[in-house]
Amino acid sequence: MAFETASLCSWLHKRAEDVSVALMATMFFAFLAQIILRYLTDFPIGWTSELTIVCWLWLVLWGAVFVVRDEEEIRFDLIYGSLGRRTRRVVVMLTSLSLIVLYTISLPAVVDYVTFMKVQRSDYLGIRFDFLFSIYVLFAVATIIRQIFIGWNAIRRSGIDAFDPTKAGSGI
Repeated sequence: MAFETASLCSWLHKRAEDVSVALMATMFFAFLAQIILRYLTDFPIGWTSELTIVCWLWLVLWGAVFVVRDEEEIRFDLIYGSLGRRTRRVVVMLTSLSLIVLYTISLPAVVDYVTFMKVQRSDYLGIRFDFLFSIYVLFAVATIIRQIFIGWNAIRRSGIDAFDPTKAGSGI
């Protein structure tokens, strides 16, 4: 059962990466179309710029929710690395608790704002803003869940390894 779960999680992670790649490719080709149409044919169009911005918004938040692992998150390594194991554990618990509280407090207002934005559409593509901004609700909920697990692991004294700057990487 554990192997099946790990295999499923790995497969889902790969599909999330595929979505990120598709968003990046869409951004790239929309950007190229914008350059070609504006500078080579002297026919500027707005939908390419709007599509690029929408893809960027979704790419950043989608990646933060589904693609980036905890060990790939950006940290203040100079500060974090200089702390002892016990102090790192306390810092992780306080940071997790702070983020859980802040995101939980803001979540009702975020959901209210996103649902309110169904009355507006994007200028060129006509996409409802509630759909465009819905990724942020998913981001906020996923951040709360992720921080619960990170904080719980810190309380259980697991997941707080000794800092090794030679193991830092881009996740590749």
